[in-house]
Amino acid sequence: MAAKAQQGKTFNVMVVGQNGRLQYEALLFAASLRRFTPDFRGRLFIAEPQPGTAWQKDPRIGNGDVLALLDELEVEILPFENNYFGESYPYGNKIEALAALPEGEPFVFFDTDTLITGDLMQVPFDFGRPTASLRREGTWPQIELYGPGYGRIWKSLYDKFGLDFESSLDLSQPDEYWRRYLYFNAGFFFYECPRIFGETFLSYALAIRDDPPPELIGQVMDPWLDQVALPLVIHGLGGGRDALPDGYLDGTVSCHYRLFPMLYAREADHVVAALEEVAAPNRIKKVLKQYDPIKRMVYQNRGQKARALFDQNDLPRREQAIRNRLRREGFWMR
Repeated sequence: MAAKAQQGKTFNVMVVGQNGRLQYEALLFAASLRRFTPDFRGRLFIAEPQPGTAWQKDPRIGNGDVLALLDELEVEILPFENNYFGESYPYGNKIEALAALPEGEPFVFFDTDTLITGDLMQVPFDFGRPTASLRREGTWPQIELYGPGYGRIWKSLYDKFGLDFESSLDLSQPDEYWRRYLYFNAGFFFYECPRIFGETFLSYALAIRDDPPPELIGQVMDPWLDQVALPLVIHGLGGGRDALPDGYLDGTVSCHYRLFPMLYAREADHVVAALEEVAAPNRIKKVLKQYDPIKRMVYQNRGQKARALFDQNDLPRREQAIRNRLRREGFWMR
């Protein structure tokens, strides 16, 4: 009942935007939020990394047409500094940007390659119990033949931060099967205070990067560092895999599409319809056409041709198989 009590609660939304691909995805995200959540009562932030030693080139949004439309959509550009990550690990933007959000105000973070497809105000967030996206595959850790298993690897991390490992387990799943262990995709997450969440996320990520437990020797951390730290943050702050009812985010209300060929290949009909509706107005079309994947997949109808290659009710089980077929057929773009 706690989640229901917070339905309609005011909160802020943040995505990361910067020069290049992300500025167009951020524009599409903002337009989709305004279209499908017209009564959104919070503030919409696009967090923007600032130039400095962490970047070879200025990472700020450089397209004046994009900035003008973002202003029209009542988006607030939120500058933040990269003190620990940056060009060497851009996934760290989502960690460092949290420090720039208003302290003590509930927030929802989304990856920029996300569409809002329904009313975000109807999602029954319980901001005191954080969670993140469960739309993921078992990408980490990769178990070596003579190395430690899932249990030893994950327990070593919980022990490192003084967290209770046993209470994080999904006991309905078999021992040494990846789903037994708390693991999220970092495509969205939320909490009641970005400062607390961000400081915890940063401290855990840096400790894992700079001083990993011996059980992590041989494990690849790029690009998985944020997703290794995230379940520890969520568990430590009292959240878990059951903190949000199914069917809202990564469901009827949002879609983390990742790449436009993947969107057309595997997402539900309502996601494709939402994309094409949001991208249709001339003032938006004029700007989005500057980005070749959107121009070709949406406006030149290559997306629908790619979609016709797949039965959305009988997709390959692994994402890589979808990507491979798109490549073979000449529809792969990123």
